[in-house]
Amino acid sequence: MAPPPSSSLPLTTRLMEIAKTLQFAWFVGHLTLLFCSFRYCLSYLTFNYYSKWAQFSYRTAFLAAAGTYGIVVFKAYRARLKAGQRQQNALMPLLTDENVQYLVMALVWLFSRQIGLAILPFTIYSIFHVATYTRTNLIPTFQAPPAGDAQGASPNRAAAKSPLADTIGRFVKEYYDTSMGAVALLEVLLWFRLLASAFTFAKSSWILLVVYTVFLRARYAQSSFVQNSVRQLTQRIDALVANQGTPPAARQAWGSVKNLVGQAADATDISRYMGPAPGQAPKKAQ
Repeated sequence: MAPPPSSSLPLTTRLMEIAKTLQFAWFVGHLTLLFCSFRYCLSYLTFNYYSKWAQFSYRTAFLAAAGTYGIVVFKAYRARLKAGQRQQNALMPLLTDENVQYLVMALVWLFSRQIGLAILPFTIYSIFHVATYTRTNLIPTFQAPPAGDAQGASPNRAAAKSPLADTIGRFVKEYYDTSMGAVALLEVLLWFRLLASAFTFAKSSWILLVVYTVFLRARYAQSSFVQNSVRQLTQRIDALVANQGTPPAARQAWGSVKNLVGQAADATDISRYMGPAPGQAPKKAQ
């Protein structure tokens, strides 16, 4: 992230400077996503998930998600072009970038039928993005320069001196891994939710299942959290199915699902179709 303006500048100037950046637009997008997700969850809990406000909140949340991930993808692509990479060489790494994958899924959910579970992973990501931006940018921007420091303290020192910034930092450090594990579990459970819809032949359910399978396959290849969630969930279901009281039909159905997942994983293995870019690692979703 770009550093906030110097604390030696007037507050109005600092706010104007920070508001001009794409990074601030990214923050506003995540903040909008949080507000809309909260509003949609209220509608969902009161069984009004198809009300006008609920539909508006749901669509706006994914519109905000598409905007935030679009900003990150745009900045990454521009940086690669400035680094002198050819357009083809700059484009291929983007296809394996997690931010591109989440951008695509945000657009898919934006124009698809409502599925409440789909909004939760984006919401959890936004909580940490908003918290981190608040700690590293907003708090230093609003803090006045320390007495006797005409040049203003550095942003890192300013944030470090803020009790609120310390609290946010501890929250992010303590709950990040747990939350990412929850995101991975939600993404896996969402696949089963789409599979159930496909078996009931809901509108466009099979197309949505195929698109999401490709997305989840890419996540599985890049995220240890998703790998752990898949492994743990598979072990639990295997244990349940192995129970003597389990009907043979249920065992056969679970075997068919595992076979389908295995075939889908092989068919959507991106590394089979393109080699990884030299020295490139998957980008963390932002």
